[in-house]
Amino acid sequence: MLEKTTRMNFLYDFYHSLLTDKQRSYMSLYYLDDFSLGEIAEEYEVSRQAVYDNIKRTEAMLEEYESKLLLFKKFQERSHLLKQLKTFVSDDGLSIIESLEKLD
Repeated sequence: MLEKTTRMNFLYDFYHSLLTDKQRSYMSLYYLDDFSLGEIAEEYEVSRQAVYDNIKRTEAMLEEYESKLLLFKKFQERSHLLKQLKTFVSDDGLSIIESLEKLD
């Protein structure tokens, strides 16, 4: 479950601007603020099932965006390569790598 939550948080970070306000709000409350489905339902005065359906649809949308755009995959690959690069460069090169890391 933690792995899924971490993945959803990353996908949300990359693609949240493609979601509707309601989708952003539900996902933020559920994944970032750790609200339960019942708490979100109470907040928005909808059924727990409506919140669940919206979150599941939004998760599927985020996965679809990732399958087409691959922003998260590329981010992971860049992070891995930068980590490897750190082991091969001198102290002078480390500041350049740190500058590259700040771009993400």
